[in-house]
Amino acid sequence: MINKANVYDCSIVELPVNHREKGNLTVIENVKDVPFEVQRVYYLYDIPGGESRGGHAHKELRQLIVAASGSFDVILNDGKIKRIFTLNRPYQGLLVFPGIWRELDNFSSGSVCLVLASQVYDEMDYLRDYDLFLKWKFE
Repeated sequence: MINKANVYDCSIVELPVNHREKGNLTVIENVKDVPFEVQRVYYLYDIPGGESRGGHAHKELRQLIVAASGSFDVILNDGKIKRIFTLNRPYQGLLVFPGIWRELDNFSSGSVCLVLASQVYDEMDYLRDYDLFLKWKFE
């Protein structure tokens, strides 16, 4: 079941880097470089110092989270175990499965968080209350 995913199912994905004389290029292709079909792309930026983002889980949505610029922490919680990933390389993404509570924290100045998502926005897919998340997770 989807809600049975745990934090150890989530992992860093190495993205291809094409080295060029005038800088590097990373291309992310559907299904090839990310293990799902991307339906939505969004990015977070200009996050004020000390602010956190996230604070929710998804019932079905999968994500690949990339620090396109700067760095930030992603705190994953499956209701029993927490893991913290520091993202700071634009050629690495964190694969996050459904049924995992996520928080983003410790944004560096000028950081950009790029997110590739497996579904279009659907408010019904969100679990925004931690206690309700736990109830859903372990029912």
